[in-house]
Amino acid sequence: MNNPNENPNTIIDFENIYVSYDVKPVLENINLKIKEKEHWVILGSNGSGKSTLIKLISNDLYPNTKYSFKKEIFGQARWSIFDLKKNLGIITNDLHNYFEKQGSFLSAYEVILSGYFSTIGVFKHQDFTDLQHKKALEVLEFLEILKMKDKKVSQMSTGQLRRCIIGRALIHNPKAFILDEPTVGLDIKAQNSFIKLIQKLSNKASIILVTHHIEEIFPEVSHIALVYNNTIFKQGKKSEVLSSENLSEIFEMDIKLEKENERYYIKSM
Repeated sequence: MNNPNENPNTIIDFENIYVSYDVKPVLENINLKIKEKEHWVILGSNGSGKSTLIKLISNDLYPNTKYSFKKEIFGQARWSIFDLKKNLGIITNDLHNYFEKQGSFLSAYEVILSGYFSTIGVFKHQDFTDLQHKKALEVLEFLEILKMKDKKVSQMSTGQLRRCIIGRALIHNPKAFILDEPTVGLDIKAQNSFIKLIQKLSNKASIILVTHHIEEIFPEVSHIALVYNNTIFKQGKKSEVLSSENLSEIFEMDIKLEKENERYYIKSM
């Protein structure tokens, strides 16, 4: 039933979507179309609606107003969560924190294997094939953490655990990744290393990076969506949307955007 090949060129196709908690609107008039092979950054301040937008994409939230709307992912309006995760790798800080607290006894290898069943851990009743074990080792090597395959979550740095969680999604070869504030908790060196990993991932799948950090916008990013006041303020090609004027509007302060060595930064005003 779930066949993402029905519309192979579109990852997200949202039109006229509203979401509210009780009577309070949290997303209004959301229109967003993301195609395969595009790399997007969804940029906005804290409280602008970015986290709610992630939940809408991951099917943890649904439109709940009287307005007619279109909400399709990979050309389908309905998905089982398990099948969706095979096509869309969703990496959130909530998932990271859950593994940190509930999966501290797991090894890097087990975290990645757990992706096959979307569980927190590996259990005796779960049978893994030789190919699945081989794939887990290949993922560890791709993520450059093969040497720590037996290292426990409790002994890992923030960056190491985050790589394992990406590996847990990568086990399915998803067509796209959603990365929510991916460098939170990382020092400057680890941040730079992680952005390089995201660039490497972008050769395998589309990247949708959700952040409020300008410096996370890596060169391969092709499109930007600016979230402001619970809606998408502007969206389109990076060259057309990412400007000092637009950033000043959504962050409600004077911003001077600069670029050096293909990376963006904010110049002090």
